[in-house]
Amino acid sequence: MAPGAAPAAQLALVALLGTLLPEPGGAGISIHPSKAIIPRGDSLTVNCSISCDQKTTFGLETVLTKEEVGRGDTWKAFQLRDVQEDIELFCYSNCHKEQKIASMNLTVYWFPERVELAPLPIWQPVGEELNLSCQVSGGAPRDHLSVVLLRGEEELGRQPVGKGEPAKVMFTVRPRREDHGTNFSCRWELDLRSQGLELFQNTSAPRKLQTYVLPSTNPHLEVPPIVEVGSRWPVNCTLDGLFPASDANIYLVLGDQKLESNITYDGDSVLAKAWIEENEEGNHSLKCSVSLGEEGRRTRESVIVYSFPPPTLTLSPPEASEWTTVTVECVTRDGAVVTLKRGVSAEPLGPRAQIKLNVSASDHRRNFSCSAALEIAGQVVHKHQTRELHVLYGPRLDQQDCLGNWTWQEGSEQTLKCEAWGNPIPKLNCSRKGDGASLPIGDLRPVRREVAGTYLCRAISARGRVTREVVLNVLHGQNILDIVIPVVAVTLILGALGTAGYVYNYQRKIQKYELQKARKAQEEAALKLNAQSTPP
Repeated sequence: MAPGAAPAAQLALVALLGTLLPEPGGAGISIHPSKAIIPRGDSLTVNCSISCDQKTTFGLETVLTKEEVGRGDTWKAFQLRDVQEDIELFCYSNCHKEQKIASMNLTVYWFPERVELAPLPIWQPVGEELNLSCQVSGGAPRDHLSVVLLRGEEELGRQPVGKGEPAKVMFTVRPRREDHGTNFSCRWELDLRSQGLELFQNTSAPRKLQTYVLPSTNPHLEVPPIVEVGSRWPVNCTLDGLFPASDANIYLVLGDQKLESNITYDGDSVLAKAWIEENEEGNHSLKCSVSLGEEGRRTRESVIVYSFPPPTLTLSPPEASEWTTVTVECVTRDGAVVTLKRGVSAEPLGPRAQIKLNVSASDHRRNFSCSAALEIAGQVVHKHQTRELHVLYGPRLDQQDCLGNWTWQEGSEQTLKCEAWGNPIPKLNCSRKGDGASLPIGDLRPVRREVAGTYLCRAISARGRVTREVVLNVLHGQNILDIVIPVVAVTLILGALGTAGYVYNYQRKIQKYELQKARKAQEEAALKLNAQSTPP
């Protein structure tokens, strides 16, 4: 019966056992249950039944304290309380003066009081054998009790628990790299499923194992061979195959100064990063050291710190009027060579280069760049400088920027686009001939017939002025046909003129191309002349 069952349930079981009496006519005795297993300190009801054709004495023989809780002519029920250990029970009878007995084995189970994994070494080399001891105190029955060694939740081994208090169960393992930081523990298991119960178990407090590996290789130090004075440059030092990387010490030293480093760990690698700023030219020593336990590894590299300012690029003058001459000059330190944009370089190669240009409006906001190159320890270092040229020229108001004829439908929303350009930027105003009414530019608004007319657009700046006539036609009512027919005629005429204009413009482009070639040849000749006359 289950521990803690009510007396009423026990009496019900007694009555049930009374129905299991053997048939009369023979002499015999039986005990129910025939076997049982209960928790230590629990109670059990036992029924002794006889088959005898005469009145006889019978009962239960045991050293345990017993209490008769029920009876009949051929059966008696006894309750045993606070059972502490395994015992064999006997039912007896004297039918016809012949003694009969029936026996049963009562097994008592109880859980171990303590299970513990013996302390582990502080550090354990990877791959070397390690003996682990699980200690178990108490627990029965021992033939159903075993100990399991666990790595985390993984079962590594299982052995039965022998005699002795406490009982010691030994396991041998060969730790791996991935076992570092892993919890090992012991778990006892009392398997009573064959007795109709369940599997009982409990686990000891875990102990964390620490393993280590130190590679024979030196750290890998990444550092630029040359750096500029005053610049910040990164340094990386890493070591792979170091285990556990998080317990390693790593540091960087420039000369005699220990650098402040950012250290990160990734698997079996350790990485130290530092930013260095050195203001003294020369050859400097950089060291990286990694240590674990009592061992260490070290790497050393050399760094050259140099000074190389950008070249000086001048435009003379920096702001010039259209069709005047501008001198572009680039100068750098001795030992370096300079190159101006468009591949113009000093001849012979040296620290100075110069060109002269006759500027036009197309040169406004043009960028000039100069590149200086210096060889240091087999590497070429480049520095660059850029300047923007400003050209002063008068206002421009061309057909492509301000159309001369606009035709709009009354009521439609339109924007008059008319833009003037120049340096300085000109002010633009459009007023109608006759009454001087102003025409809004750049605003989206409904078209009214009152705005129709011929307007004079003026672009004015300190460099001069230009004007352009703009005709605005507004279509409304009957005048649509009067306007459409002339527009069609004009379109046909313009088509014919366009064809002729295309031929004319094509010839002009050819002439312009020839003039540009001649101009470029003049510039190159002037450059060579200046380069020869410029002192190195």
